[in-house]
Amino acid sequence: MEWHVTDAQSLAIIDREIGDHIFTAAEYEIVRRVIYATADFEYLSLIRFSERALQAGAAALAARTTIVVDVPMVQVGITPHIQNTFANPVYCSMEALTRPQKEKTQAAWGIQTLARRYPEGIFVVGQAQTALTALIELIEGEEIKPALVIGTPSGFVDVDVAKDRLKDSLIPHIRIEGRKGSSVVAAAIVNGLVDLAWQAYGQDNGDLS
Repeated sequence: MEWHVTDAQSLAIIDREIGDHIFTAAEYEIVRRVIYATADFEYLSLIRFSERALQAGAAALAARTTIVVDVPMVQVGITPHIQNTFANPVYCSMEALTRPQKEKTQAAWGIQTLARRYPEGIFVVGQAQTALTALIELIEGEEIKPALVIGTPSGFVDVDVAKDRLKDSLIPHIRIEGRKGSSVVAAAIVNGLVDLAWQAYGQDNGDLS
């Protein structure tokens, strides 16, 4: 990501307002990116990292693992940065060719289709709760084993249930607790992770702690 003076000033303000925190250096970089993208400090208490989520995600990025996203806004938000670094393929569930179905949304059917095609991919669900639920069903059925899942959809009906199921899945993941979340949050997480991975693997030291 190309940073400008105003970006640095904004991040300095975020650092000053947050002060002491419990995150590792790598986790905190993701957290401050999310807060910078949303101007919402509540994410400091909402973002959750599973064990070794960042390490698993960085390794998958460096291995050029396919990235599957739920909506075009996430795809647009991450593709330029991906192209300038690891150049992973990025596919969107809304653009996947599926049979017309009534039981699920287009995003859900699309991510299900792509997940079966790329069972060990990186999955980013920023907006569609139905897509996250469909993805978790495949994980619980042991049909797929993603390298990393980023789940940040907002919602009022059972979105917390979907996120709790992700928590219990034992799959490396980054999630937002509760009702909040958005495609902007998802893109900020991915772009922050790409920068961390590029620093680690682009210099061949592989250290992400």
